[in-house]
Amino acid sequence: MRDTAFLRFDGVAIRLGGREVLSPTSFEVARGEFVCIVGPSGCGKTTLLRAASGLVTASAGGVWRNGRPVTEPSREVAFVFQDYGRALLPWRSVAGNVSLALEAAGMAAADRPLRISDVLGKVGLARHAHKFPAQLSGGMQQRTQIARCLAQRPELMMMDEPFGALDALTRQGLQDELARLVREDGLTVLFVTHDLDEAIYLGDRVIALQAQPGPGRPSLARMIDVRISRPRDQLATREHPEFLRLRRELFAFIAQGHD
Repeated sequence: MRDTAFLRFDGVAIRLGGREVLSPTSFEVARGEFVCIVGPSGCGKTTLLRAASGLVTASAGGVWRNGRPVTEPSREVAFVFQDYGRALLPWRSVAGNVSLALEAAGMAAADRPLRISDVLGKVGLARHAHKFPAQLSGGMQQRTQIARCLAQRPELMMMDEPFGALDALTRQGLQDELARLVREDGLTVLFVTHDLDEAIYLGDRVIALQAQPGPGRPSLARMIDVRISRPRDQLATREHPEFLRLRRELFAFIAQGHD
């Protein structure tokens, strides 16, 4: 465990509908760390994100951020969903969708355009501010959702399979863009993915969850440090011996479904 934790899970267990979907789980995340979460479907990855953001209350244990218990959602935490189509309002332009975060925060209308222009520039959408979601590609729609999250200037960003519905080239481009934004803004990220390559490429650490947690079988089964230098490259990094070793280790774990 790290002594200077920004985010701390302390024996967190979550029961929904009489079933334990997350068994007692403990780990810490340092400020500015990019942590990816992998595991079989139904192992509690999204539930873990929701607990960290205050959307779900722990049945046992607790989540702490900046030394304070997480008991409800906060504007310091942003959530990026996989279904970008539903996350955006179709009757609002790109700029209008980004403005939602600022309106919710109570920012004066006169102060919004500068912030919107800044974040759209960061995600490469400055020339598309007046377009509507239906006029955008999937990658551009997801950039809009990311821009909306950046506009609220969060400390922590939760990302639940954000690139899962995109084609391979668009996905890789957004991976590199996200890595750059995280470095520039000093964000802390929890990132759920089923793609092991994506987890290793983006993460400082990868957390692997059990397929069937339960009494005496904690959800967290693996915690792997990714000691590959940054910035990373889509070709060179994926051919790096350490990348291939980690991929084999994670693949074997997922295939077995247990530790």
